This record gives sequence, C-alpha cells and structure tokens, in this order.
Amino acid sequence: MGAYQALAASYDRLTNDVDYGAVLEFYGWILRQEGLKPRTAVDLACGTGSLTVLLAQQGMSVIGVDASEQMLTQAANKAQSLRNPPLFVRQKLQRLHLPTGVDLAVCALDSLDYITDPGDCAEAIRRVYRALNPGGIFIFDVNTPEKLRAMDGQVFLDEDGDVYCVWRGEFDASSNICSYGMDLFQRQGRLWRRSFEEHREYAYSQEQLTQFLKQAGFSHIAVYGDRVPEAPRPEDTRIYFKARKGIRK
Repeated sequence: MGAYQALAASYDRLTNDVDYGAVLEFYGWILRQEGLKPRTAVDLACGTGSLTVLLAQQGMSVIGVDASEQMLTQAANKAQSLRNPPLFVRQKLQRLHLPTGVDLAVCALDSLDYITDPGDCAEAIRRVYRALNPGGIFIFDVNTPEKLRAMDGQVFLDEDGDVYCVWRGEFDASSNICSYGMDLFQRQGRLWRRSFEEHREYAYSQEQLTQFLKQAGFSHIAVYGDRVPEAPRPEDTRIYFKARKGIRK
C-alpha cells in the first residue's frame, strides 16, 4: 500500500507530539526578520491540514496541496468550520500549479525528502518559485542525511488506544534513500485491521538543496537549525531553509 493511504485516518493520533504552534512561531520569526506580512499562502504537502488551519486562523487565504486523497479528506474535515476555509488541491509538488500566486510557501515535516528523485525535487522547487508572488518567501525543513543514515536497522513503535504502529528503517547508501516499512494495526469494533505502508526519503544535503534553490532563481537563502534562529549544528537532525523570490542581492 502506498504511503498515507491507511495511515491518514490515524495520522493525527500518532503524531500528537508534533508542535505545529512552535513551527508556526518560527515561521513568524523569519517573516518578521524579512519584514513580510503575507496575505496568501500555500501549505505544500499539507497532510491532514493542521498547519494549514493555523495559517488560515491568522487571517491568510490558504491553499493546501497534497498528493494523498486520504490525507486531504482529513484536512478538509478539520477545516470545514473555519470562517475562511482553505482551498485543498491534490497535486504532486513536482507538478505544482496553483490557481493564483501566493506570498508565502511552506513545506513542513521533511516533506521534500519524500521526493526521492533529485530531478523531481529540483522541479518542485522551480514550481514553488513560479507560484510565489514577487518578493514572496519559501520556508521548508528537511531531515539531515545524518539522521536518515542513523535510522538504518532501527525499529520504532507508536501506539494509541485504537492504533498500533511498528516501523523499521533501512538506509541504502547506493540510492541515498531511507526506507521504512510500517505495519499499522487499527481497531475496527472488536477486530483489528492490519495494513502495511512503505515510506521513502532521500537524504538531501544542505549544499544540494541550496543549489536547487539558486538554480530556480531564489536569493537571500538562509539555513537554520531546528526552529532556532542560528546556523545548524552538527548534531541537528532537522534543518530549515528560507529563500526569497525577486530580491536583488
């Protein structure tokens, strides 16, 4: 089964430790440093829409984009009570085409790593550049290569009262891809339904992504540690990028 099909219904339960508010706060710090007050935004690989909703609650007109129909269904249900509900669009990022330009593009939780072909990743970044209004900003995070390599041979367990998930990591140095198979058990009445998904992430280096950004036309590129206003440290497992469109050096 493909990634995020069976998982979609249980995703929020299994990721309830993700502090979306802290992610949004860090975005806010970057925007203040750049002197920006975006009115429109796109949440790329929006998943179940938790961050999309927070952006909309700040008064922005938001588009949520994801390749998974199941995740978008969860997102739409979550956002339906908002006064300014986001527009949700099913697209792969390397095929991104928005109905209107936006001031802010974000891509959270290492979603770019899921584009396992570097050529497709470069194309996705080019498409984000085209989707931004002049002066717009792109903010995203990725897992570091060191983190993905360290997942090789690791076994992880997540559980909730109605969900039990075991996943096993394997890093292939020849392809530079970390794969993790996920056995998912979801309670359905008195029975449990078992599903299997495979997730794959490419270990992009900071230098590689910076090159993609420059080739797309971005300037004022900066890299930060995990939600901290300083350069990444060797021990960081997640790093953030910001880049601007249409700003002269």
